[in-house]
Amino acid sequence: MRRLLTCMALALLPVGVSADSFPVEIEHRFGVTEIETQPKKVVSLSFIGHDFLLALGIAPYALRKWYGPDRFGVWAWGHDALGDAEPIVMQGEINIEQIAAMQPDLILGQWSGMTERDYTLLSRIAPTVAPKAEYGDYGTPWQEMLRTVGLATGTSEKAEDVIDRLEGRFAAIRKSHPEWRGASSVMVWAGETGAYTERDIRGRFLEDLGFEVPEAVNQRGTLDNFYVLIPAEDLSPIDADALVWIDAGGSAPVLNRMPLRPTMRAYKEGREVYADPLLSAALSHSSPLSLDYALDKLVPLLEAAMDGDPTTVVPSSRDAGILPEGF
Repeated sequence: MRRLLTCMALALLPVGVSADSFPVEIEHRFGVTEIETQPKKVVSLSFIGHDFLLALGIAPYALRKWYGPDRFGVWAWGHDALGDAEPIVMQGEINIEQIAAMQPDLILGQWSGMTERDYTLLSRIAPTVAPKAEYGDYGTPWQEMLRTVGLATGTSEKAEDVIDRLEGRFAAIRKSHPEWRGASSVMVWAGETGAYTERDIRGRFLEDLGFEVPEAVNQRGTLDNFYVLIPAEDLSPIDADALVWIDAGGSAPVLNRMPLRPTMRAYKEGREVYADPLLSAALSHSSPLSLDYALDKLVPLLEAAMDGDPTTVVPSSRDAGILPEGF
């Protein structure tokens, strides 16, 4: 009978997804979580974690919405994977009572900011996975996050397939752009001039393309401080070979009012890239679903910024109206 039930359970898995054996143990910053059987009712507390589940063919029972004009908390790049699913959408702080009422059999909390107290309470409801200590609250690389989600949900083989494909795409781009290797690049939030260090998923995205985040930015960050404000009186830390402004919308006028921006080489040589709200969101999620979109859109813009010709117009900067005078 047990063998028959196992076969039936395997038959219910999405096509192309094979189940790992259970139980499994996952180490994290608060201890070790044991998951005895393959979960069916998964609650994702990570602000970006639902993308990782969807990439593995799993629709979360509930998810935590981050921001943006999206469908059930899922951005456009994930709509096909979401299909007809209608997950419960949570917002704001972690609500223990709300989650308990859902009666989940797995709670995923990487990239969630959960505290040890949150973990203690949540783990009484269901097996709960927190981030590993070495990555801090929001520093888990997408590969590590996907592997953990795959292990927790019995879809490790699918996770490795996704990782191999995306890493292969990054490698191909690096190979075709040797001039990017070792060049400096940084992503900066346009609204308040906040730069992302190499520990952040946005900084890692650039480094996966061959760039290096300036050390003047990295040295200002810490384990849980991956985002550092750059003072208006000294923009030199972000004056990189390729400067990527990311924006939730409406910050182009702010950039045009920055008094010292015209003194930067990145400005004078047309090395600035403006990421519109959708591209900025894709970069900020850096998930297995958003990375393809981000690469499709950002790589051509970086090519224009890095072609060595100061007169080349970066299309997104032109469209946003942040080009230097005379362009």
